[in-house]
Amino acid sequence: VQLVESGGGLVQPGGSLRLSCAASGFAFSYYGMNWYRQRPGKERELVAAITSAGGSTNYADSVKGRFTISRDNAKNTVYLQMNSLKPEDTAVYYCNTIRRGSNYWGQGTQVTVSS
Repeated sequence: VQLVESGGGLVQPGGSLRLSCAASGFAFSYYGMNWYRQRPGKERELVAAITSAGGSTNYADSVKGRFTISRDNAKNTVYLQMNSLKPEDTAVYYCNTIRRGSNYWGQGTQVTVSS
């Protein structure tokens, strides 16, 4: 299983970024996918989740209405569209899936929201 995130960077408050996570090594379309983040000095937290076919999504209260998770099963990729970014969204964002009871993580991508 390999998960590779991309799309992070430095953005001003109120700006947008789209993160991507390219998956390989497993039957992507059969598994739910998640985005987590770890803010400085904080524990890793679940930000958004999507079911295998993309029919259901869930969000942390802190990002509801601003972030959108989606997936393209033909491209084995999951996305996180982040709008109206705030300084408190600054974190390393990780792609995650659970397969056969084991957690798999990408290397993370840094998102910094600052003026």
